[in-house]
Amino acid sequence: MFLVSFLNRMLLLIKQTEEIIKSERQRQIDEWLPITSKRNAKWWYSTFHNVTAMVGAGVLGLPLAMAELGWGPGVTILILSWIITLYTLWQMVEMHEMVPGKRFDRYHELGQYAFGEKLGLYIVVPQQLVVEVGVNIVYMVTGGTSLQKFHDTVCSSCKKIKLSYFIMIFASVHFVLSHLPNFNSITGVSLAAAVMSLSYSTIAWVASAHKGVQEDVQYGYKAKSTSGTIFNFFSALGDVAFAYAGHNVVLEIQATIPSTPEKPSKVPMWRGVVVAYIIVALCYFPVAIIGYWMFGNAVEGNILISLEKPAWLIAMANLFVVVHVIGSYQVFAMPVFDMIETFLVKKLNFKPSNILRFVVRNVYVAFTMFIAITFPFFDGLLGFFGGFAFAPTTYFLPCVMWLAIYKPKRFSLSWWTNWICIVLGLCLMTLAPIGALRTIILKAKTYKFYS
Repeated sequence: MFLVSFLNRMLLLIKQTEEIIKSERQRQIDEWLPITSKRNAKWWYSTFHNVTAMVGAGVLGLPLAMAELGWGPGVTILILSWIITLYTLWQMVEMHEMVPGKRFDRYHELGQYAFGEKLGLYIVVPQQLVVEVGVNIVYMVTGGTSLQKFHDTVCSSCKKIKLSYFIMIFASVHFVLSHLPNFNSITGVSLAAAVMSLSYSTIAWVASAHKGVQEDVQYGYKAKSTSGTIFNFFSALGDVAFAYAGHNVVLEIQATIPSTPEKPSKVPMWRGVVVAYIIVALCYFPVAIIGYWMFGNAVEGNILISLEKPAWLIAMANLFVVVHVIGSYQVFAMPVFDMIETFLVKKLNFKPSNILRFVVRNVYVAFTMFIAITFPFFDGLLGFFGGFAFAPTTYFLPCVMWLAIYKPKRFSLSWWTNWICIVLGLCLMTLAPIGALRTIILKAKTYKFYS
């Protein structure tokens, strides 16, 4: 009897020791991973990161989106998108700590809680990766293109340089910055990017207003056929929708903010989100409305091209775009680094080390650079593939999770609000890729690999 009791105690002791070792290893891994390593962020960090994530260089294409949508639908969709995405962002901030003592530090962790361990992973991770990796590739192209525009504007008599080389120059910055270990360490880069986004947006609409309404300006639809008008309308829906992609990194941003039962992270996080959305409105609405008002349906895909002069101002705006997309690339890359490093360390049992991080991040930057150089028209492809991921992760996946977890009373205000967002999001997910597919087909003749 004594022997049996002794053996049971020894087995219990061994089990407890194993659990201690396991929890200690888990703690060490969490302290090494980029999302959970530092939890000392302030509320204004949330503002920087959200502005940097959301106000992409795509804001300069909003006047063209307005031209393809028309005055009434354009303004309505701009305002509706701003309201819906602010609401779904609030839901995600609220759900971050809805289970006492637990934090959903990553989008897929929340998905797993809502839909189950495996299904949640299968639903969220592919869509989140499409958005984040896709945006990083587009920013490689955008950064290279803006550098090229800056070079050509400053030195118009210089020999023309291929876009591929400018993409490589842009990528070289990320081979350095990508080794910043976590979200808090890129705060300075993110702040500079947020300031730049506000700066070039302001340049765009102030310079447009200064130029004034152009002679013979027309506000009718540019396409000659009804089918062309409809497809352009669908494509423009996608352009507006893709302007709000910050939801894919919001839980990861909130994970860096300290939290206690008395002072939960959702309070400072929400304060930062509200300030960020005010800045987003100050960037998006004036550029879209004033740009369209001044140039009508003759506006270019990039409002800076329509402005042309003064050259120094356009050059400066393009340089601001470069600085901004440097920060945006890092904000969207950090959750991808976290996913890859988590998989290697937790699933494949690699030892957390600087060498592992060095290899992983350099390979990722090289991969996005290679795709950007190979497909410098990737933004057109993203409109097609991204339609399946941008709309769900931003417009209605948070609503589906809210309904699954909180189960609001049928026909209550919360129930109706979420279902309206889901229906609008599904329409967006269906229509945006249709318009983008037509754009890809029309441009296919002029696409050049390794241009």
